[in-house]
Amino acid sequence: MAWSGVRWKNTDRAMTEALELQARSLLTANAVRTRAHRMLEIGLADGLRHFTVDLDRMDGAADAVLAVTRKAYPALDIPFHARWRHFVLGGVDRWAQLAGAVSWPDRAARARAEFDLAIVSVLLDAGAGATWRYRDVETGQAIGRSEGLAIASLDMFAGGLFSHDASAAFRADADVLAQLPLSALTSAFQVGDNNPLLGLEGRADLLRRLGKLVAEHADVFGLHDTPRPGGLFDHIAAQANGGAIAAPTILSAALNQLGPIWPSRLELAGIPLGDCWRHPAIKANDATDGLVPLHKLSQWLSYSLIEPLQHAGFAVTDIDGLTGLAEYRNGGLFVDHEVLRLRDPADAERAHAVDSLLVVEWRALTVALLDWLAERIRTKLGRTAETLPLASILEGGTWAAGRAIAFARRPDGSPPLKVISDGTVF
Repeated sequence: MAWSGVRWKNTDRAMTEALELQARSLLTANAVRTRAHRMLEIGLADGLRHFTVDLDRMDGAADAVLAVTRKAYPALDIPFHARWRHFVLGGVDRWAQLAGAVSWPDRAARARAEFDLAIVSVLLDAGAGATWRYRDVETGQAIGRSEGLAIASLDMFAGGLFSHDASAAFRADADVLAQLPLSALTSAFQVGDNNPLLGLEGRADLLRRLGKLVAEHADVFGLHDTPRPGGLFDHIAAQANGGAIAAPTILSAALNQLGPIWPSRLELAGIPLGDCWRHPAIKANDATDGLVPLHKLSQWLSYSLIEPLQHAGFAVTDIDGLTGLAEYRNGGLFVDHEVLRLRDPADAERAHAVDSLLVVEWRALTVALLDWLAERIRTKLGRTAETLPLASILEGGTWAAGRAIAFARRPDGSPPLKVISDGTVF
């Protein structure tokens, strides 16, 4: 009987370990790309419930992306799509200006600060809505959407909102984040009855969750300092091989170490799956059947952590190992250029939950189509993936072209589909 009990325990342990491996397999860029392309295959076979796909319209989308890219970067020296671009206002790089005035003890210290800033700023960067604006103190300019959220978050960081030491503003401390009151963000984002910001409570809750998680995992986030999100730099740096770090390693660290902060999402074997959703068309022969990982904010964060690692002396490789971002500007590009068409046009007037099959299809198709679009753009420019990575095409790029056609089609620049967001996905 004792032997039988050991056998069952071993069997249970093996099953649990297998499920954990299956769950972890979804916390990768490869899983995002593989399942997104499967969704596209189904769409090209006319098998999706909500969308049809017309690849003949891709050239029009590619030309639109090239037009905005050449305007923004005439020499085609395109940086990566990252949060750092949004800290540039009126040609002035606000963060570079602030950081350049600090006597950092070493490159790692600056990298931790940049990780702090990037992580907090990206977590605050969900859709702001069409009406919200942030009035910049320096210029008096009223800035909306991602750029406004970025400058607001930079001002919070530089002002020491996230630091427990007023004399050391450029840091985000776990204990401060864990207790961050909603009123602090309301004031910092200049939110009021006439200036509403979508998902404000969700953003505040996300930062509190971040602080609590970081405080509880000093073994990851406090290797060379008190616990702070920027401690993730040391965790990733420790995985360097010959001074090189593969970009998908950054994403895996972000997903595995920060995954528990995401609220009310799917779990498998007790492992939070983050930005991962159900769709019955995506088949697998294990417990991941019907699951579609997208990890938009985590990949946006991963792109934004590349430059701090490079500045700290690491070579970041396999940047195209990350995928395109499943968000409404990239997705809107394909809908507005009619690469993607709704089967029911009335769906354009309805509001859709982020976990609806329509939104899951749209976002997964967006990821796969960005790969196709990147190849067309490289062909038109005579470039390769090495000389024009997807991260630069996104920046050049797809996001700006999606915004441009949105404003051409709709006065408020809103996306072509309405998504009910809690401030933690888009």
